[in-house]
Amino acid sequence: MTEPAQTPEPPYFAVIFTSMRREQPGDGFAEADERLFALAQDQPGFLGYETADTDGLGITVSYWESETAIAAWKAVTEHRAAQDQGRARWFDSYQVRVARVERAYEFTRPTS
Repeated sequence: MTEPAQTPEPPYFAVIFTSMRREQPGDGFAEADERLFALAQDQPGFLGYETADTDGLGITVSYWESETAIAAWKAVTEHRAAQDQGRARWFDSYQVRVARVERAYEFTRPTS
């Protein structure tokens, strides 16, 4: 992903996943990560995501229409299996935060 997610007018929800990956996260991490991003995009209520990673610290923010959509994503079998693998093999720690977006604004530098 190279651009910020294009989200609708608030309100909507953000799930912020902050993780510390192990030095050697183990086989299958990149593939699982790619698969989960693709799977999430097919979920009802998914609005977009942004992700950044540096020196093992990863932050992914996914945007959702509702808390119901977030709960449905959390319950997807393949997502749950990846969570189990993450705890067992790929992450030293992580935090998940869910927030309601009340306001949003942006700036784009005009092209000359």
